[in-house]
Amino acid sequence: MFEGSFVAIITPFRDGQVDEAAFRNLIERQIGSGTHGIVPCGTTGEAATLSHAEHERVVLIAVEQVNKRVPVLAGTGSNSTDEAISLTKHAKRSGADGALLITPYYNKPTQEGLYRHFAAIAKAVDFPLVPYNVPGRTSVNMLPSTVARLAEIETIVALKEATASLTQISDIIAQCEDRLTVLSGDDFTILPTLAVGGKGVISVTANVAPQDIAGMINAFNAGDLARARELHYKALPLNEAMFLETNPIPVKTAAALMGLCREEFRLPLCPMSPPNRERLQMVMKQYGLLS
Repeated sequence: MFEGSFVAIITPFRDGQVDEAAFRNLIERQIGSGTHGIVPCGTTGEAATLSHAEHERVVLIAVEQVNKRVPVLAGTGSNSTDEAISLTKHAKRSGADGALLITPYYNKPTQEGLYRHFAAIAKAVDFPLVPYNVPGRTSVNMLPSTVARLAEIETIVALKEATASLTQISDIIAQCEDRLTVLSGDDFTILPTLAVGGKGVISVTANVAPQDIAGMINAFNAGDLARARELHYKALPLNEAMFLETNPIPVKTAAALMGLCREEFRLPLCPMSPPNRERLQMVMKQYGLLS
């Protein structure tokens, strides 16, 4: 169900409110460019500063605009298990195809706590679930042995793995085999992840270069490794530029430079420093995204 290039889509703002028209246009651009799935309300979608009402509205817009053309994997994670259950229930009611659930942050749960968190959500909501492991943001690493336990739960169908460790990715795939789909959580590890048995990515870079990210995975799946490798190396400078500052500051800035949305953030996120903005523009020009 969740394979290929899924875009961790930005949430555009206008004058402090969610820009619904721009968001719908972003979704259309993604689908028209071959993106395989839409992920609203993730880290890149600034979910941390959306109110609950806004969060639910963004998911509803995504489901409505996509209209079953590709899967919608709604971000519903929280460091509160009860809150994650509530958001996941809403995603199901809204017609999303699954829920992306970050590991609880700040609390720093044990491996047993992580297992119980996701197991509790699975028990409360009969819905396809995709845990998201990103230790750089949460301060906790969900180990392959814990993932393997979770893979025994029928509705836990995939994992977004953002450790950038091919050793950990390989260990997860080896332990879970066909019980769990592994998606790269880092754009620069898409091709290596595919090579060891992963099935795709939840991508930041696809916000600005959707055809190339989807094209890399399509080429790999078609056996055209030369083309997949070509797109991998083409995207490397752009992938790096997306993290010149904290995500989603660079990618939203890039989208604004392309005329896709306003360059508007919510504190504590703020506009890029002038030197980094200039570096971003240079990379985008070299890539062909700006004239």
